[in-house]
Amino acid sequence: MPIDFNQLRDFIEAIAKTDITELAIKEGDFELTLQKTNPHSSVPIYTISPPPSITPPITEPPNVLENGNTPNITIDKPSSPKKGDNWIEITSPMVGTFYRASAPGESPFVETGDRISHGQVVCIIEAMKLMNEIEAETSGQVMEILVENGEPVEYGQTLMLIAPN
Repeated sequence: MPIDFNQLRDFIEAIAKTDITELAIKEGDFELTLQKTNPHSSVPIYTISPPPSITPPITEPPNVLENGNTPNITIDKPSSPKKGDNWIEITSPMVGTFYRASAPGESPFVETGDRISHGQVVCIIEAMKLMNEIEAETSGQVMEILVENGEPVEYGQTLMLIAPN
């Protein structure tokens, strides 16, 4: 079942306006859990579980082969972005949708390699139909933008990596 993110966002907004602190919905392979960590908090935390068909099961390799030898198995881990020792993360202060520009068709606020200054707007997070400008907390150079335009983001998710001046 395809997920309609607009309907999902409207549903989350409706739940956020109630006193409900936790709700779980399961339909076929789709499972949605909404949970407010603090009912008085203005920023609830949401979790969406992917269908089991998307996430393959993880199995433990055998410890010993039939001939008694230990197997030589290497497991590749997903690579994380290459990060300099002093790079600073710009993280999302809320759950919402990441936008690189102020409007469709407009130039992005920043590009990889751009020099930025403290307080400069680097992106927008849309949450509950409100556009929230995210400002740089330091001056430096944008080394990597980790989120695609229009992607949903979570609270605390790294959006960009900055090499400070």
